[in-house]
Amino acid sequence: QVQLAESGGGLVQAGGSLRLSCVASGRTFRDYAMGWFRQAPGKERECVASISGSGSGKLYADSVEDRFTITRDNAKNTVYLQMNSLKPEDTAVYYCAGGRTRYALTTERDYGYWGQGTQVTVSS
Repeated sequence: QVQLAESGGGLVQAGGSLRLSCVASGRTFRDYAMGWFRQAPGKERECVASISGSGSGKLYADSVEDRFTITRDNAKNTVYLQMNSLKPEDTAVYYCAGGRTRYALTTERDYGYWGQGTQVTVSS
């Protein structure tokens, strides 16, 4: 059974930084892409970043390009999302997602496993 456990959310002032972590278990981590999605109140869930199984391929939403960085450590079965220059509009519940293939993709249907979510709140 695949399990994903996020950590690292919290409250931060605008301009600050946070790092989210997600530890995966239950399958061969390096064989699958991982993604970070977020959902703000009243909005649809969106992919902010994805990374291929090898870590060589990465995709970002335009709204976070140059501010967020996704990385993975396949030896630790962990994917990270480093978030810098945070803005109030980044406030959302952030979800770690496990891909169905090794390719970095950005739609929900490309992911079959989800974490429980971690709240990120950015104050102005």
